[in-house]
Amino acid sequence: MVPVALQRTTWGTPADDRTQDICYQQLAVTSWRSHVRSSFRDWAAEQTDHPREVIEAALAHTIPNKVKAAYARSTLLDRRRALMCDWAAFLARG
Repeated sequence: MVPVALQRTTWGTPADDRTQDICYQQLAVTSWRSHVRSSFRDWAAEQTDHPREVIEAALAHTIPNKVKAAYARSTLLDRRRALMCDWAAFLARG
């Protein structure tokens, strides 16, 4: 049986956090966000050549050093996009 949260009526739009929470509650999965983030971080570090800064930016981590943070003005959007495309391809392969 497909959980109700997965029975989408609007295709092509990402599921919001609440929808994902409901889905994972129905599947009895706990702390899924930390597991997904941890899996992503491990995969990116071990299986790709993407720079650490790009990986951390994709995880929305901030730079703790205030001086470095002041000079880091780029969002690295194009590089994060490439990283997320690689992640999507990895997930699609199963």
